[in-house]
Amino acid sequence: MLIKELTDLNGVSGNENEVREFIISKIEGLCDSYKVDSIGNIIAFKKGGGGKLKVMLSAHMDEVGFIVSGHSEKGFIRFKAVGGIDDRILPGKKVIVGKKRLSGVIGAKPIHQQEREEREKIAKIRNLYIDIGADSKEEAEKLAPLGEFIAFDSDFVKFGNDCIKAKALDDRVGCAVLIEALKHSFDFELYACFTVQEEVGLRGAQVAAYNVMPDVALVIEGTTCADVPEVDKHEYSTVLGNGAALTIMDRTCYCDRELVQYLYDVAVNNGIKVQYKQTTTGGNDAGQIQRTGNGVKTASISVPCRYIHSPVSVMSGRDYEAVERLTVAALYQMSRDRAFKGGW
Repeated sequence: MLIKELTDLNGVSGNENEVREFIISKIEGLCDSYKVDSIGNIIAFKKGGGGKLKVMLSAHMDEVGFIVSGHSEKGFIRFKAVGGIDDRILPGKKVIVGKKRLSGVIGAKPIHQQEREEREKIAKIRNLYIDIGADSKEEAEKLAPLGEFIAFDSDFVKFGNDCIKAKALDDRVGCAVLIEALKHSFDFELYACFTVQEEVGLRGAQVAAYNVMPDVALVIEGTTCADVPEVDKHEYSTVLGNGAALTIMDRTCYCDRELVQYLYDVAVNNGIKVQYKQTTTGGNDAGQIQRTGNGVKTASISVPCRYIHSPVSVMSGRDYEAVERLTVAALYQMSRDRAFKGGW
């Protein structure tokens, strides 16, 4: 299963090599050409049937994780977050450290030795450590030097009513959709961009968009899903099982309203389940792509993911299918729509 293969890979921001190599192996026969740019993005190009429209698909390869920042005398690793991670989830989590794929566990001061005040507070990352079983600082430094990347260690699991649990659903779901989209041909130039370093500032997308200079961009993403206890219904961002999520506005991007409506209409006309993201928090590569050159008509199509940026993100297989179908259907509609090609 493509999603499993992608989420099993480790690609903390700035260290996307493993993911990049896998994606290249999947797309080499699906596009006319591809290149890896200076920052590490994959830009895959597929010729169209003569249409002048230039369309960019974007999905980021990186995931949140950690980086080694120090070593204790007894061989424990100090670490910092790469991307936005909630400190509350960290104690007791399994991790994979570096190129040697060392097993590790995030540790904290034992509860039996904590004062009452300590037990009532959230353990901060600065007070945590990673235990890799080393006996000394020298051994730890040799096994996991400063700057080494650390990823969550989490198995892909299918469970419940068509649900999937895995790490890095944000945004390996988008990468999977782009790979599937490249299996189709459209009447315009298509650039499928697999970007780097989204989780630390949308950096790869900025470089890729300036390289492509598209007319239209669709960002395929995994987004927050807050339909859980203790969240009021009016504060739900998206709802698991309610289909592909379209964003109107978030912290980084105000999507092109006409393009968002276009996508919504394509979904309805093709019997694809669709919903609007109802919060304005977060952001993705659309924020950089939109502001490229003279401006790009940009929109996001997202898979709702509960517990995002954790080792146990959860998505619905039906929502993923809706995003894939909507992306491909929208591209085909653009191919047929001459008015679209001429610009709105």
